[in-house]
Amino acid sequence: MEKLLGAVEIPKDIIKNIKDSATNLSDFGKKIDEYASQNTTNLLDVVLFGAINLESSDIHIEPQSDHIKLRIRIDGILHDVISFQQDIYQHLLSRLKLLSKIKLNINDKPQDGRFTITIEKAPIEIRTSTLPAEYGESIVMRILNPKNLMQLETLGLRKDIHDIFEQEIKRPNGMIVVTGPTGSGKTTTLYAFLMKVQNPEIKIITIEDPIEYHIQGVSQTQVAPEKGYTFSEGLKSIVRQDPDIILVGEIRDSQTAKIALQASLTGHLVFSTLHTNDAAGTIPRLVDLGASESSIASAIKMIVSERLIRKVCKKCAVAKKPSAEDLAEIKKGLHHIPKTLTKNIGLAEDLDNIKTMQISKKGCVACNFIGYKGRKGIFEVFLIDDQMEKFILTNPPVSSIKELLVKNGMITIYQSGLIEVVLGETTLEEVKKVVGEEE
Repeated sequence: MEKLLGAVEIPKDIIKNIKDSATNLSDFGKKIDEYASQNTTNLLDVVLFGAINLESSDIHIEPQSDHIKLRIRIDGILHDVISFQQDIYQHLLSRLKLLSKIKLNINDKPQDGRFTITIEKAPIEIRTSTLPAEYGESIVMRILNPKNLMQLETLGLRKDIHDIFEQEIKRPNGMIVVTGPTGSGKTTTLYAFLMKVQNPEIKIITIEDPIEYHIQGVSQTQVAPEKGYTFSEGLKSIVRQDPDIILVGEIRDSQTAKIALQASLTGHLVFSTLHTNDAAGTIPRLVDLGASESSIASAIKMIVSERLIRKVCKKCAVAKKPSAEDLAEIKKGLHHIPKTLTKNIGLAEDLDNIKTMQISKKGCVACNFIGYKGRKGIFEVFLIDDQMEKFILTNPPVSSIKELLVKNGMITIYQSGLIEVVLGETTLEEVKKVVGEEE
C-alpha cells in the first residue's frame, strides 16, 4: 500500500487511541511505552501521530550513553517525552531510513530525506535528518503540516500591520524582504502573501530549499545544487518564464541578491527572506553581499522583521496588576507610540491602570501544564520612502538607519511585543526572552 500511494497511512485504531488517551505529554510518553514492545511500524505511527496531535513542529530522537531520549518541540520549546532502549532505537532508525529513502548502511555521514504520511486522507510531509553523534545517529523529523499554512487574515496581525501588508503586496513590482532567525515564521508570512495575491490572471513561480508546503496554482521549484540548480541559476531561468511574482526562499549570496533586485526593477514583484537581526540590518547586509546602494534604494519597497512569541493559555492565565518595575518598563517602551495608533489597535491610553496576564506555573490540561498555548508573530515594518531612498545612497550603518526609522515613527519589534503584553496575549518575560530588552 505504501508503494502504491507513496505515503504511509496512519491506522484508524491508532488515531482513535491517541486522540482518546494521549492528549498531554505525560500520556503521550505512556502510549509510546505501551507500543514499544509491539512492531516498529506501529511504534513509529504512534510517535508521529502523537506529536502531530500535540501540535508539535518536530520530533528529536537523541542517543545518550545508556539510553535514547525522545523529545518534541511545541511552540518553539523542546520537551522530554520518554527514554527507551538501544534495540528499539535501532529498529526505529532502520524504519525511518527506509521510509525516507536514505542509505541504511551509512552511519558516519549526515543524511536528509523525506516521506509522506496520511491521516484520515490528509497528507503531511515529514522531513528527516540524521546526524552522526557520539552515541549513534541523532534523528530529527520536521513535521510539515498543511494546517500550519495561514491566510493573511488568520496570522493574528495588528490592524496597522495588516493594512500595510495588504497595500504593499498589491504592487506590480518591487521587492519585499522578510527577515529574522531560523524558525521565526518568515516562510509562513511569505506563503500568506502568496495565497492573498494568487489568482488565475497572474503567474507565480517560487524557488525554495526545500519546498515546505504546496500551494495550488503556484509553480514551485526546489534547488538542486548537485544538478546546478542553485538559487542564482534558478532565478535566472525563472525570470525567462515571464512570471508576475517571484518568491526566492532565501537570499544567501551575491549573485542571488543582484538578480533578485534586478528582477524587481524590471517589472516583477519579488518576495524573499534574509537572515538579519532586525529590519534596519537588511540594507547593510545586502551591501555586504555585493548589491549596490542604488539598486537597493530603488528596488526594495518594504522590509519586515519577525519573531514568534508564545501566547498565554486562555484557560489558566490570570489577569493581574503588573509589578511597579514591569509597569515602568512597559510605560518606558511604549512612551513614543503615536496616539492615532493607540486608538487604532485598542491600546489603553492610561497604562497606569492596566492588568497583564500572568501564567500559572502549574499550567493546565489545555496547555500541557506549560502555561502557554500557541504562538503569534510580532513585527517591525518599514517602507522605503523618498527620504529613506536618499539616505540609503549614503551607505549608512545599522544604528543610523534604526535611529531614522524610530524618529519617523516605526514601531520596533520590542514595542510590538509590549503591545501584545498590554493586550493580554503574552507576558513580558516571553517578550524579553524572544526579543531581548531594548536600550
